Amino acid sequence: MKVLKNELIYFATALMFFTRIPVPFTIPYSGEIMNKSQKYFAWIGLLVGVINAVLLYLFTLLFNLEIGIVLMMIGSVLLTGAFHEDGFTDMCDSFGGGYGKEKILTIMKDSRVGAYGTIGIILLFALKFFSIQSLGTIDLLKTLAIIVMAHTSSRFISGTMIYTHQYVTDIDVSKSKPLANKPLDGTALVVGFLSVLISFAMIPDWRLILAFVMAYAGKISMGWYFKKHIGGYTGDCLGSVQQVCEVLFYLGTMIAWKFI
Repeated sequence: MKVLKNELIYFATALMFFTRIPVPFTIPYSGEIMNKSQKYFAWIGLLVGVINAVLLYLFTLLFNLEIGIVLMMIGSVLLTGAFHEDGFTDMCDSFGGGYGKEKILTIMKDSRVGAYGTIGIILLFALKFFSIQSLGTIDLLKTLAIIVMAHTSSRFISGTMIYTHQYVTDIDVSKSKPLANKPLDGTALVVGFLSVLISFAMIPDWRLILAFVMAYAGKISMGWYFKKHIGGYTGDCLGSVQQVCEVLFYLGTMIAWKFI
């Protein structure tokens, strides 16, 4: 019972950290609990993906595909509190406007959104909209499953940064966000990857492995870039990796369906 209770606490911690979904009970918090919750990051992605897919289906029935996608994206932002999107805009501003590790991290902690962040998030949303629209025009039901797979896979891939790269300590600790920054053993990776396998079971199409590979290649490239300029990753870097990998999954699916 104690083990089950602890796992429930870890899951609820991840749920509260990544979404605005209320947890109907009080849970303890510590750095150790935050780190152990990382095994459920991808599972939260699975949940968010399912909710997004349901929203798109319902809104498409009420209106049309294009309006459905916009309303789904609004719902997703409200559901997560724009958690990852905020990290992406901070990343664009800091790496676009800063030079050197100290300057980049200083800009990253600034709550204001600059030109790089504004342009970046607009282009990201445009890519997300048009890629989902293109897929939905081909097959809406399969696209709903792709959305679940993209959310799950991108959060799993983003979480692997904790295992492959070094966490960069915030220059202003008082402003730092709580973050799982210490890798667990391989069991946690298996637990997280299980959610990816479940999402892939929705469409038994081997071609979608290309979409996952393309998304992971994006993580490798961004990880190399972060390491080169600041020596590792921050919480905002993880959020940006999730957003980019989600879009890359959609684009990878388009390539797979078109050419294979």
